[in-house]
Amino acid sequence: MEIKEKNYNYQSVFQMDDEVTSSRKFLAKVFSWMFVALAITSVLAYVFAHNPELQAYLRDPYTLKPTGLGTIAMFSPLAFVLIISFGFNRLSFPVLATIFIVYAAVFGISMSSIFLVYTGGSIFNVFLTATILFGVMAVAGYTTKTDLTNFGSILFVALIALVIASLINMFIKSETFDYILSLIGVAVFTGLTAYDVQKLKRIGAGIEQGNAPANKLAVMGALTLYLDFVNLFLFLLRLFGNRK
Repeated sequence: MEIKEKNYNYQSVFQMDDEVTSSRKFLAKVFSWMFVALAITSVLAYVFAHNPELQAYLRDPYTLKPTGLGTIAMFSPLAFVLIISFGFNRLSFPVLATIFIVYAAVFGISMSSIFLVYTGGSIFNVFLTATILFGVMAVAGYTTKTDLTNFGSILFVALIALVIASLINMFIKSETFDYILSLIGVAVFTGLTAYDVQKLKRIGAGIEQGNAPANKLAVMGALTLYLDFVNLFLFLLRLFGNRK
């Protein structure tokens, strides 16, 4: 009986190690795609913001109102997210990856407008703050033994309420309400970062690495974490960014 028990324990450890390795490989792919997307977004946002000729394609230099192309760049990222989300099962991995990269590029172009509102120094400081906060919560989500599933459901409801409240505030334009929404936004996306990393960790432990579905899931996971980071950054910027 003692020998059988030892054999069982060794097998369990081996299976656990295999799941851990699979999960780490999957998360490495997820974060690689995410970092590539963020790099593309950051570079294009900076380039378009500091090049008057490129900026003129997005915004009239005299009235500062968005041009037709600027309007498309502003709203098209939502279309890309919907295409990726609803076309996940139908799109091949190369197509899905290409759409994700194009989405990051277009979103970066639209993000160039923040340089017209906030100082470059405050944008950099808030970006660094968001990176540290995101990193801490990602580690927390990966290492915690607590099941965050119920917590994630609460955050999802809070996210829907946040979106609705933000739309309402577009009409009433209350600075106090906007400040409160920004605080809630930071809390929601901070929590979602930990929840999404734990969810992706579990997905990685249960899939076969190297096949097309796994690669597609890695891109989808990268999109999820990308959105968590970008929204966390934007809400922090609304709270702590220094306006010009």
